[in-house]
Amino acid sequence: MRMPRRGLVIQARTRWLLVGLALLFSLILLMYLLECAPQTDGNGSLPGVVGESMGKEYYQALLQEQEEHYQNRATSLKRQIAQLKQELQEMSDKLKSLQEKKTPKVNGMSYQGTKEQTSNDLLEFLHSQIDKAEVSVGAKLPSEYGVIPFESFTSMKVFQLEMGLTRHPEEKPVRKDKRDELVEVIEAGLEVINNPDEEDGQDEDDGVGDRQLYSENDFIEGYYRTERDKGTQYELFYKKMDGMEYRHVTLFRPFGPLMKVKSETVDISRSIINIIVPLAGRTEAFAQFMQNFRDVCIHQDKRVHLTVVYFGQDGLSEVKSILESVARETDFHNYTLVSLSEEFNRGRGLDMGARAWEKGEVLMFFCDVDVYFTAEFLNSCRLNAEPGKKVFYPVVFSLYNPAIVYANQDIPPPVEQQLVHKKDSGFWRDFGFGMTCQYRTDFLTVGGFDLEVKGWGGEDVHLYRKYLHGDLMVIRTPVPGLFHLWHEKHCADELTPEQYRMCIQSKAMNEASHSHLGMLVFRDEIEAHLRKQAYRTNSEAVG
Repeated sequence: MRMPRRGLVIQARTRWLLVGLALLFSLILLMYLLECAPQTDGNGSLPGVVGESMGKEYYQALLQEQEEHYQNRATSLKRQIAQLKQELQEMSDKLKSLQEKKTPKVNGMSYQGTKEQTSNDLLEFLHSQIDKAEVSVGAKLPSEYGVIPFESFTSMKVFQLEMGLTRHPEEKPVRKDKRDELVEVIEAGLEVINNPDEEDGQDEDDGVGDRQLYSENDFIEGYYRTERDKGTQYELFYKKMDGMEYRHVTLFRPFGPLMKVKSETVDISRSIINIIVPLAGRTEAFAQFMQNFRDVCIHQDKRVHLTVVYFGQDGLSEVKSILESVARETDFHNYTLVSLSEEFNRGRGLDMGARAWEKGEVLMFFCDVDVYFTAEFLNSCRLNAEPGKKVFYPVVFSLYNPAIVYANQDIPPPVEQQLVHKKDSGFWRDFGFGMTCQYRTDFLTVGGFDLEVKGWGGEDVHLYRKYLHGDLMVIRTPVPGLFHLWHEKHCADELTPEQYRMCIQSKAMNEASHSHLGMLVFRDEIEAHLRKQAYRTNSEAVG
């Protein structure tokens, strides 16, 4: 009996597809073997010859670092090979089922049509997960606690909000699944950048030799968050060491394979930041702030404008003198001093600072005099705020009282040496919304601050809620380059008993870690124990 022509065609296509998949698997396996093979660089120096003076510890650390790199790479390749094996097996089973099919129709539809429909339905579902998630547009949320914050990471560390009893604000991922996940995401971002498709805006005529290829060393930082009913969103940033252009890649894992959302080049070389600081008194703190401003903004970043809004007359002349001194010594004149003869109101000060700018659109950073920031943070500010699309609300790392943290030292170390992310040195101030980067037009569009709020606090939450109730995306994540320096908090006698209790609770939270506060609470018991130990030791010595 002759086989129908249609059956011959299907059988021929099936054989060719199996051959193609087998060749693809062989190629991936060969790439894996080549990647995992030890490199033999004839120019490398040998221990004890050129680098003899470096020491044994240096080479051990170097070897460990290289070993971790190759282990991560090998793990990634093994995972990819396993996925290809699974896909090959699934495809083989489907093709076998197709060959053994006796009836060419299934409910009036060919098997090929059924397969294509299933594939289309799957893709449609995965894309619907992206559409439902807060990836491209913001979602209207009922309160400030509705935002799902990002956690930030570099190639070696993760900066996390949820610490529990064992996790730390900054740590190297200890779980293998988390390490593998971040390695996979970074490599997927590189694949998107180095092999762009048409929708990425790259010209088809541009060959690989004409493009600048990126590697794992060009990864700067990333953010991720998981919406439990949709998937995980990743925001990745890459930059060449000698360039000012950042490559931004957004990936989304809809509880399945990663899906590229977009890939774009972000040029921040001309992005000016207007840093607005409201102030009343506190001239010593302002002098310390200006020292950091000089080092970071004037000497390193060089793309900022400073606006100081000062309330009252007491200390105004000293603030003017500090600004003029910095201007003389550094030739920096991009600052504005706004003087208000009224009671201090933080919201009013920031609002006046925003409206004092008369040069059109500008990115603003609402800052306080007790905040220490780095040049890397300013770039994060530029990368995560976009006019009409998103505002940046970084989570500040708040430092504890240095007199308690460094009680075992004669004097606390300089501020620069206190800037570490440890459980006993500070905490992520996830209840604070005062430090923010947003564009002037977005700030004015939502109506700015509620100027009825008096004193310090409250106005920032009102502004934050306005953005949550609108269409702009709120980027909320801890950032390693933003610190709130400890300063003494006074609880006024005029407060009601309830207000005073809340003030004391806030003061205790900012004073020291749980363990350090416990040591203070049980100080008498500890001292009594030490006295008993000393007495017992002396008695045994005499006996």
